[in-house]
Amino acid sequence: MATTEALDRAFHLVLQGFVERGTGLHYTELARQMGRTPEEGRTLMHDLMASGIPAWLHPSTELIASFAPFNALPTHYRVVVDGKPNGYAQCGFEVLAVSWLFPGRTVRVDAPCLDCGEPLHVTMRDGELLEAEPKGLVGYVSLPMREWRPDLAFA
Repeated sequence: MATTEALDRAFHLVLQGFVERGTGLHYTELARQMGRTPEEGRTLMHDLMASGIPAWLHPSTELIASFAPFNALPTHYRVVVDGKPNGYAQCGFEVLAVSWLFPGRTVRVDAPCLDCGEPLHVTMRDGELLEAEPKGLVGYVSLPMREWRPDLAFA
């Protein structure tokens, strides 16, 4: 198992990759940035994913599928930063965490309502909600939180 310091650094680099380009790093990129061999990077990536954070690899691959608050695969929650697409949020609640990763920048997330299909929009800056449409927008989950972990890969 990797050291806490290595896991912290890997976490930061993977999250930074999502912020800068809207997708995660491959383990070989992680290895290069940390001055390690590709095999050490692969092991570190697996250790990071096994650490209990809300993140996982796409089944039977070495590719990041999700890394809260982002998702590498298309989801309903499209993230736009300063008018430019920047990937996808992991889930409807993670949408609210995305803006903290872009200080001073305007973050908009667009999604269809999963109940009726109508468009939803949330605009934030520095964690402050600037706009939410429709007015009175709320989040709802029909599954108790204690049962979320087994379904994270399908959120």
